[in-house]
Parts: sequence; C-alpha cells; structure tokens
Amino acid sequence: MDEHRPVRVLIIDDSVVIRQLPKEIFAREGGIEVVGTASDPIEGYDKIVQLKPDVLTLDVEMPRMDGITFLEKLMRSHPMPVVMISTLTREGSEVTLKALELGAVDFIAKPTQSIFTGMATLSHEIASKVKAAARARVRPKQAHVAPLEMPQASIKRATSTNRLIAIGASTGGPEAIRQVLQALPPEVPPIVIVQHMPPVFTRSFAERLDKLCAVRVKEAEDGDVLQPGHAYIAPGDYHLQVARNGSQYRARVVQTEPVNRHRPSVDALFDSVAEAGGSATVAVLLTGMGADGARGLKRLRDAGAHTIAQDEETCVVFGMPREAIQLGGAEFVLPLPRIAHKVVELLAA
Repeated sequence: MDEHRPVRVLIIDDSVVIRQLPKEIFAREGGIEVVGTASDPIEGYDKIVQLKPDVLTLDVEMPRMDGITFLEKLMRSHPMPVVMISTLTREGSEVTLKALELGAVDFIAKPTQSIFTGMATLSHEIASKVKAAARARVRPKQAHVAPLEMPQASIKRATSTNRLIAIGASTGGPEAIRQVLQALPPEVPPIVIVQHMPPVFTRSFAERLDKLCAVRVKEAEDGDVLQPGHAYIAPGDYHLQVARNGSQYRARVVQTEPVNRHRPSVDALFDSVAEAGGSATVAVLLTGMGADGARGLKRLRDAGAHTIAQDEETCVVFGMPREAIQLGGAEFVLPLPRIAHKVVELLAA
C-alpha cells in the first residue's frame, strides 16, 4: 500500500461502542481512516468487496456467524490483514489463538475495566497494531512439521554443557514460534521464550504448544529449574529472566518496569541470558513490530552466543529482526522454515 495515505480500516463488531470508539482513537492518533463498519460478518463481507479496506478488525463473538468461521472463509476467498478483537478471558484467548493460526495478523484484548477508559489507555497500542497489520504479509496456515533428529553424540553434548535456547517474537510470533518448536527434537536444551501477549493468553498459548510439539511447553513460574526438552513461555505482564544457579539455570519471573513499552520484554530476557548463558546460547529473534530484542540480540552476539534473525521475506512484520540486523546483532539471517534446522546444527557443532 501507499505509505503516504492513511490506512483504510473496516470494523466488524456487533457492539455499537466498539464500532464507534476506534473512530475516535484513530482520529486522535492519525494515519488511519475508518472507511466503514458492519454489525455482523454477512454485512461485513459485502463491505469488504465494496470498500476494499487495507485492514479488517473483527470481533470474535458475533450473531449470524462467529468471527472464527468468518475468518476461515475469508482467508480462503479474500486473504487480507485481520486484527481480532477479543475478550481478556480463558475462552477468548483460546479462540484468538485459533484465529492467529488461521491467518489473523494480531489481536487486541478488550480491557476488563470500563471499555471507554480501557480503550483510551490502549489507543497507541491499537493504532500501532492496525498500522503494522497494513504492512503485514498475509500467508495461509503452514502444515505440521515433523521434529528434526539430532545425532546421539550431539544430544549428549547439547544437554550436558549448559546450552540454552532463547526466542523472542511479537506480531506474527505465535505461528512462527509454533513452526520453530514443532521442528525441534525433544532432546534440545532448555528453551526460554518471550512473545508479546497479555495475561491469560500466554498460558493458553503454552498449553496449545504443549499439545502440538515434541518438547514440553509451559508458562514459566518464578524459580523453575530449566530442564532439557522443555520450553518456558514468559507470562503476560511479567518479565522472564534467566539466572545461573551453579550448574543449573533458573527462571526469574518479575514485574519490574516495562522495557521498550513491553512486559514481557524480549530485551529483558536476552540481557539476562547474555549474562547467565553467554556463549552457550543460541538466540532467535522472530517476526514483530518495533525494536524489542534487537539490542539484546546484539549483546548476546557480543557475549559469544550464536544469533539468528528471521528474514524479511518470511516475517509477518519485519521490524524487530530488521533492527537487530542493522545493529549487527544477527550472525545468521534465515527464512522461518530453516531456523529450527540451524538451531539443531549449531547445537550439534
């Protein structure tokens, strides 16, 4: 799209308030124009064809057709950037993760407090996500990938020399993380992950990955001893850090100030891993808007770690990896399907 014109948005939501509030937010933030609204997906589809918006915001629960069913049909017939509007509940998180799997670019969680107050507080985040979605690459869901195999000698080496894998992601990250983890064998060293997500969503995300991957996946808890063959997801609204305790790594889950406007923050994780794991680490920075993780990846590389950034072609949003590459933080720049292979290769070396 032409970067000099406003992002054209269509809002599909059965709530009059949610259809009206974003108009006010976008008018304040600038650079976004609401070209139309619809109260249900049936009406919405007609407006998509008629108005040709750059981005669609879509409520998860609506009359006549739910958001997931509509999204699935839309991605087959008219793929386009979609930002889901979800409730901050367990059920809402599970449905939203399904939407991301089907091709939605991102989501906005409705605040639990007054909708007016909450949405106003989130106005910058909402506008940023819509603008990022307009630049996003929309792709069909990728098939399940069988885990790679590691040679027996390298398995022992990888799990007995305090190796560690650290991964950071934002927009487009849930699917990218799924693809990387699904391809990793169960014998890998401990994996620590930051994905920008609110509370509740991170637990659902961990549970979903645990069912799909050969490695065990859980939401990190403070004091967890990091085990080989396990992945630990930073909980929403908390930083995940790693501390060395003799021959072991432990998770530190802390609610200190946001870093780069994020909590959890990729930089907060990477900085701690650079100190605790240093050259024993393989670090990966995946798709996402902004610059969180770029400085941390550079610090890891300077500490002797192997570092990987996802390439532009396969990123949903080439923001965080681009910043890391420009800082000189990426030892390797790779397409998403090759990242797990490179991680295994580096661990086996």
